Amino acid sequence: MDVPLPHLDRPFDYLVPEALDAEAQPGVRVKVRFAGQLVDGWLLERAESSAHPKLAYLEKVVSPVPVLSPEVARLARAVADRYAGSLADVLRLAVPPRHARAEKAVTAADTPPSTPVRGEPVDPRGWRDYPAGPALLRALTDGRPARAVWSALPGEDWADRYADAVAATVAGGRGAVVVVADARDLDRLDAALTAVLGVGRHVRLTAADGPARRYRAFLAARRGDVAVVIGTRAAMFAPVERLGLVAIWDDGDDLHAEPRAPYPHARDVLLTRAQLGDAAALVGGYARSAEAQLLVETSWAREVVADRSVVRARTPAMAPTGDDPQLARDPGAASARLPSLAWTSARDALRADLPVLVQVPRRGYVPSVACADCRAPARCPHCAGPLALPSAQGTPACRWCGRVAAAYACPECGGRRLRASVTGARRTAEELGRAFPGVPVRTSGREEVLATVPGAAGLVIATPGAEPVADGGYGAVLLLDSWALLTRADLRAGEEALRRWMAAAALARPGTAGGRVVVVADGALAPVQALLRWDSAWFAARELAERRELGFPPAVRMASVTGVAEAVGDLLAGARLPDGAEVLGPVPADEGRERMLVRVPRSRAAALAEALHAAAGQRSARKAADPVRLQVDPLVLF
Repeated sequence: MDVPLPHLDRPFDYLVPEALDAEAQPGVRVKVRFAGQLVDGWLLERAESSAHPKLAYLEKVVSPVPVLSPEVARLARAVADRYAGSLADVLRLAVPPRHARAEKAVTAADTPPSTPVRGEPVDPRGWRDYPAGPALLRALTDGRPARAVWSALPGEDWADRYADAVAATVAGGRGAVVVVADARDLDRLDAALTAVLGVGRHVRLTAADGPARRYRAFLAARRGDVAVVIGTRAAMFAPVERLGLVAIWDDGDDLHAEPRAPYPHARDVLLTRAQLGDAAALVGGYARSAEAQLLVETSWAREVVADRSVVRARTPAMAPTGDDPQLARDPGAASARLPSLAWTSARDALRADLPVLVQVPRRGYVPSVACADCRAPARCPHCAGPLALPSAQGTPACRWCGRVAAAYACPECGGRRLRASVTGARRTAEELGRAFPGVPVRTSGREEVLATVPGAAGLVIATPGAEPVADGGYGAVLLLDSWALLTRADLRAGEEALRRWMAAAALARPGTAGGRVVVVADGALAPVQALLRWDSAWFAARELAERRELGFPPAVRMASVTGVAEAVGDLLAGARLPDGAEVLGPVPADEGRERMLVRVPRSRAAALAEALHAAAGQRSARKAADPVRLQVDPLVLF
């Protein structure tokens, strides 16, 4: 039943009246009477008998179309168990809301279900820069469950490579599901697949396309009219028959995490699906996440990387502004927002009639407080929160804890003078427009995200994730305000900074063609070193080793319990946590709530989820008033 109460998370038996016998097939939507009310439900299976002596009848079959496939039902149960959630919540994510008009149009067409059509073997030329790439395509064509973690080269057209992998899977007579982070990536992949497979051989599944179009695409996949489904995280449960490949691009993007209970991550759902269905899996990106590195280190997947000689040939020339040689030439680089190296790189590219990309971590006008001597961000000495100046002559105070930092001293240079600065995409566009008069300036961000820009001289100011592709590549890429990414109070700050930088740097021309990337940061920092060498695998291995030593995900399994203090304590007191579980906290959350963390070894992950779900069921059975939010593997810990 579509009831999210944890203590009702189990199947219920009902009798099927003779009038509904033909329509009441496994997978259809139904209505049943429960506790005196009509509720929605799913018919999971038909049985000859029941252990319960007295049963009620089904009230109605909402639609005779079996939208819930057995494979997706098994997957939904596995996902609910992994994330300590209920099956009803997962099915609400897996199957889009019914659109009667779209359903009638599809069923009226009465086209017989089709199966994947075998094609010719895929030309592996696009994967030859990666020694294991051709073998991956052969495995997909042969229908073998190959599992790969792919680190893309700079300038790589990842959409074409994914289209090759999908075409190889279809050539072997099987289907594929590919998940990307946003609509812009989906458009690129859509165009690449159309060029390789032809028109009408795949569908897009995304909530942004609207209810009718989304439901039509879902039914086309469920009926077997198409063998390939691509989309945003809504596509991770797509009902593809004879599934041979699940793939995800840029798995570190937080858009892959579902914001609704039980908060599953698209990467984990797809990997679970590959495990249950004995399908191949492809996890790709310019940067590698710690979770992807764990797949490699545990031998669940093999890495697909290029030789270092190929990496050096494809990588643009990269330079930091904060290393010792650069500081010796330009002492002001430590405090300048646009050091001379970045300014000259932009000037040279514009003179060569090439576009310049400037990545700014924030949009608009963002006020901040920094050291007047070295420009280091001013942080609270008590909680590391950002400081604010109430007035021009005021005493700095923390925005988080509210404490006054009257005796503030910069931890970098010891300076005691603070200055208010304004950063952001709009402010940067204004400043660079004055620095390079007569040069076209474009911005790409939340208000308007550009897909492409001309290959002629021009400045493009973009926030992370909104960088447009330039025809022929950018002559220079400037990565400004690196402190805004590196100093985030987040376990994944370094990983996220590297992922953002590599995504922007990948759009530059190779160094042999004049491409250059300048990162305004200290060259000794580990994320900067990984960027300069284009070696995200090294950084991911380093991050995973540190998290394993400190006991942080993904080396361990963690769950967060958030709510008012009494409710959190009540749930944890009633939970039969597995042996070896550590309870950490509390830490303050939002709106007067607190968060407790529970940490267990990965081998005890299933027991932890079961214990928390059972405790939540006890609270819901008692009709506890204060809600508690359960989240397994949360993106934000503190």
